[in-house]
Amino acid sequence: MPIFKYVAKNSQGEVKEGDLEGADKRSIVESLRNEGFFVTTIFERQAKSQKSSKVMSFFSKVSLKDKMMFARHLGVMLGSGLSLPRALKVISNQTKNRKFQAVLGQLENEVKMGTSLGDSLEKAQVFDDLSINMIRVGEVAGNLEEVLKLLADQLEKEHSLISKVRGAMYYPGVIMLVMFVIGIAMMTYVVPSITAIFSDVNTELPFSTKIVIGASNFMKDNQILVFGMIILIAAAIFVFFKTIYGKRATGFLFLKTPVINKITIKVNNARFARIYGSLIKSGVPIAESLRIISETLTNRYYQEAFKKIQEGVQKGKPLYGELSNFPKLFPVLIIQMVEVGEETGKTVDVLLDLAKFYEEEIDQATKNISSIIEPVLMVIIGSAVGFFAVSMIMPMYSVMDQM
Repeated sequence: MPIFKYVAKNSQGEVKEGDLEGADKRSIVESLRNEGFFVTTIFERQAKSQKSSKVMSFFSKVSLKDKMMFARHLGVMLGSGLSLPRALKVISNQTKNRKFQAVLGQLENEVKMGTSLGDSLEKAQVFDDLSINMIRVGEVAGNLEEVLKLLADQLEKEHSLISKVRGAMYYPGVIMLVMFVIGIAMMTYVVPSITAIFSDVNTELPFSTKIVIGASNFMKDNQILVFGMIILIAAAIFVFFKTIYGKRATGFLFLKTPVINKITIKVNNARFARIYGSLIKSGVPIAESLRIISETLTNRYYQEAFKKIQEGVQKGKPLYGELSNFPKLFPVLIIQMVEVGEETGKTVDVLLDLAKFYEEEIDQATKNISSIIEPVLMVIIGSAVGFFAVSMIMPMYSVMDQM
């Protein structure tokens, strides 16, 4: 039998909600009426197996762009006079993401039942603490429309920043992947045809040639094992980087690798400045803002630093003083500017200006990174090609001399 979700009230104004299984809506209404409750809302839940729900959740996600457009459109609609449930329904009809449609439908129902938008977003488990806290403050202060516009701007800057950094990494990533695939193909199919020449000639082969031939024979004779090992190693690396130790290792590499470390510091400081400025501007308390930042930044070292900074600020210490305890993570510029902001009472304006400054720096750095990476890639590719040429072509000249 189908399952119906309902909301009902009794004569004393007590609200009751939940799920009931029944033949149809009428049977549910009569059952609740016998208990002294009158149904105000009732609808049939769509029957979905738990397994299919998990599969859909795995293959679909709510992207940062979806959240940005949600905040932008919701702010505009509320400013135009639309009610919150109606605005959520309109946005749900517009979005193409099936998971986000389900989330928005859930938000609409929660809001209709009297739940605040902030609490509904928290139940949905899709939005981060940044969005939830800003919206809660907007609801309490009565300026939800303004907060949504501020949140949309924040998410837009975040999306732009992440896109620039990812875009700079795509080029070397694709080159290395193609090089890896071509290398496996040559070792599996090309090298065996060349080594057939050496098997007919009794000559001593160089050590490097023996290594190439041995690796080629192993890959040719154990193709399933090799591909299985590649998949297993890739999965192990992926899982490792999801663990605490993996995140610390990733953070360490990003902070210690030349060129990348400068971009990492600028990205994290830009995100800190913009997120902190946006939260304070919307009315979120300082300590809560620092907690949100510690959970929003992805670099493990910055997360741990902001947890300690939050503890210091809660004890009454100035923010710039706590930032100065981590000179390798926070440049002198940002520490001094925060100090000036706290002394003049213009911390929000100073941080938003700093965020803009660092975002421009990142934009320039990501444009230049390809010119830096290209010669490194050329050296790597040239070394690989050179090793292969010396290992395979030089012995062929020796064979020809013997002939």
